[in-house]
Parts: sequence; structure tokens; C-alpha cells
Amino acid sequence: MAKYAVIKQNYEFRRAYNRGKSFVSPYLVTYCFKKKYGGIKIGVTSGKKIGKAVVRNRCRRVIREAFRSLYSETHGNWDIIFVARSATVYKKSNEIAVIMKKQLKEAGVLH
Repeated sequence: MAKYAVIKQNYEFRRAYNRGKSFVSPYLVTYCFKKKYGGIKIGVTSGKKIGKAVVRNRCRRVIREAFRSLYSETHGNWDIIFVARSATVYKKSNEIAVIMKKQLKEAGVLH
């Protein structure tokens, strides 16, 4: 199984925010932007409203682990941005994965 690529460049984040579709829940916001080539690329962000650095890093780790469990079901070429919300702090990766799966199915990323 190939590993997904990581979005690091600001222009890639802005492109997904501006041109992608968004899916919102109280725990996670997902932006999906369909590309012509390049496979799956993900980016994970968490703002300062969530908490201090340790809390923000935990949220990002939980979101990455939730996506890792769903990665084998993905298809196509997508840029996907996950934004942690303040309620994400209290959830575990398997709970986030259920929410993420619903959002990614709605976007057409999952089979």
C-alpha cells in the first residue's frame, strides 16, 4: 500500500479552501478538491482556539490516524484538508474516523 502525500505549501491549502467542497461537523471540517493527477494528498490544520501546542498536536495526530485507517478505501486524485475544531480535543481516532468516513463518502473520495 502506497503512502499518501502531505500538503505543506500555502497555495495548496488556499486552493482547497477556495475551490474545494467543504463538509462540516462539530468535530471536523473537511475540504476536498479534485485534481487531474497526483494521487491523494492530505493536510491537517488546527487553530489556536483549540488550545496550547500539546493539545493542537494531539488533535492533528488523531486526525492523521483516523485517515490512515480509511486510506485503503480511497480512490482518485484529491487534495484533502482536515481542520480540527474545539470538540476534536475530546474524541479518539476511531470516533473521528466514523465522522471522516461519512464526509469523504459524501465528497466521493471513498468507494
